[in-house]
Amino acid sequence: MKNHIFIGSTLDDLKNERRDIPRIIMELGQIPVSAEYLDSSEKNYNKLLEKTIEDCDFFIAIAAFKYAQKGEKTSSLEQEYNIALKKDIPVISLIIDNKARWKASKKEKESALIRKMDELKKKLCLGPHETWLSSADLNQKMRNLLIMQMNVTPKSGWVRADRAVSPMVANELARLSAENEQLKKQIKIEGGEIAAQLREQMKNALKVLALNNVTLSFYYMSGENWENSRKFRYLKIFILLTPELSVGKTTAEVSRFMGTVLNPDLEKTVRRDYPVPSNSVKKIMADFSMLKIVRCINEISAETPENKMTDEIWEITEYGKELYSAYRMKQLENAVENPEDEE
Repeated sequence: MKNHIFIGSTLDDLKNERRDIPRIIMELGQIPVSAEYLDSSEKNYNKLLEKTIEDCDFFIAIAAFKYAQKGEKTSSLEQEYNIALKKDIPVISLIIDNKARWKASKKEKESALIRKMDELKKKLCLGPHETWLSSADLNQKMRNLLIMQMNVTPKSGWVRADRAVSPMVANELARLSAENEQLKKQIKIEGGEIAAQLREQMKNALKVLALNNVTLSFYYMSGENWENSRKFRYLKIFILLTPELSVGKTTAEVSRFMGTVLNPDLEKTVRRDYPVPSNSVKKIMADFSMLKIVRCINEISAETPENKMTDEIWEITEYGKELYSAYRMKQLENAVENPEDEE
């Protein structure tokens, strides 16, 4: 089952930043949709845009400092956002941080447009949202929010016609469903204790991740040895890696991702191959595997011939996904209870 994900933003100022968004959406097995391929000069453009958004399952709003395209006074993003609200499409907002480095040419200069942009950002903050500082930060937080939202508010999505349920199968499912309801009435389901045990297990797992840390060093392109050793909590690494491991990643790919995201010195560029030590990555993955939150999907045995040796491939488990969802849900609940608190 695939979801249609609409990508909404101004285009000229965010062209580079939104370049990887469709790729990430497709890597998650979903379908990216955008208005940039529609002809805005067509007479029925507004109706076509509304129908396009209505057929989507989720809406991603990306905002920076531009309210409208050059020469325009009306924001295409706000127009698309209003349609999503009208059609009850879940909105995920990613708003640039005021501390982000940004070219003055890509900011509004008219006070009226600046005020409109600020008002739009306030509306975008009413739902699930994050702030971002760079393209990499935007991509990571978009992936996290989208996965979380698809877990929290799953949609019917799209399936191929040849995989749709036939009337005969639908009737049989209806019969079995009715039979199941009767059985539920006859048999008292005692699942409360199991659910309580699972919640306690997840609570303990998050506590273990929060209390343990690992020291990571970084190898830079201009360096000759490991530098900038820092301690990182397992919980932070777990939250960063979960979306990445929804699709299997090798030890080398995990090292490259961690080196890029966790690099404490943004003035230096980490090297491409193993910017973080492979033994550190394997230690983290082994500990996560012990907690049942990741698994190696290509176990390498001692009998494997040397010429057949490959890098381990790691993948998040279903339990790991549930643990991640529980953590994110708790964060969102805290944000609702304490709306004025800052992270």
